[in-house]
Amino acid sequence: MFRIDYKSGLPIYEQIYRNVVRLAYAGAFEENGQLPSVRMVAEELGINPNTVQKAYALLERDGIIHSLPGKGSFLADRQDTIKKQREEALRKVSKAALEALEYGASQEEITKAAQVQDNQEGSDTL
Repeated sequence: MFRIDYKSGLPIYEQIYRNVVRLAYAGAFEENGQLPSVRMVAEELGINPNTVQKAYALLERDGIIHSLPGKGSFLADRQDTIKKQREEALRKVSKAALEALEYGASQEEITKAAQVQDNQEGSDTL
């Protein structure tokens, strides 16, 4: 279910986080549906359960999932999830653009850099 690139510089917990968001956005999980257990994901990927737990904790912190003790982790409302992720992505873009401006980049350079990232989106291995 989850795709992990072990050669990526991105931590595995971050890749799991992104996988959940990607799959939620694609509708792979039912709205308010249960996610695979920490143990199941860890076994499937051959990784430490603490790594999966860290990803799930971050997902819960960000309101993308919610956990019920003894029951598991469940996807939050799909529209809320998408909205929160979109807002977070735009916040990151804004922060990066401000940083680029501080280092002397022009608006044109920033726009061009954003377009290049958009074109490379399909190459993401997550």
